[in-house]
Amino acid sequence: MATTNDLKNGMVLKLDGGQLWSVVEFQHVKPGKGGAFVRTKLKNVLSGKVVDKTFNAGTKVDTATVDRRGMQFSYKDGSDFVFMDMETYDQLHINPETVGDTANYLLEGQDCTVAIHEENPLFIELPAAVELTIEYTEPGVQGDRSTGGTKPARLETGYEIGVPLFITTGEKIKVDTRSGEYLGRVSS
Repeated sequence: MATTNDLKNGMVLKLDGGQLWSVVEFQHVKPGKGGAFVRTKLKNVLSGKVVDKTFNAGTKVDTATVDRRGMQFSYKDGSDFVFMDMETYDQLHINPETVGDTANYLLEGQDCTVAIHEENPLFIELPAAVELTIEYTEPGVQGDRSTGGTKPARLETGYEIGVPLFITTGEKIKVDTRSGEYLGRVSS
């Protein structure tokens, strides 16, 4: 148990009959008249749904114990993704629904964080940016460099993103794992 005064970004709360909600952002508000309150933005850990919720200051909230473990993506087994715990070397099979969009940026041997609650994997956290190789993109036409346009490119994971026209097949680029945006070339 904690109070709304103890809230931190990333903290996981157990609300509405045991549903898990992650604190995305919070703000303590002290109006000139009336009691103080805490305005929060919460994300449902399982569905990804984001809601705004207001609590009175000092209200007790039930916190969930979420274990964040450093793991490495090993391989895909059927539809499941297999991760290896970097401390115990135990393997954990995680279904595609839990992995979600993270699969677009996962390569074998990639380090990530797996959030686990009561032995159930909740979600996978990747670094903010990952380096991936362009598997295929149309060749750029001479003179395209100044227009600032983009073209589709297939990454080595099979995911497709928009890249600047001057990027070629085989180049290594940096991709934002939160938005899927091209961040730049990786110099070798």
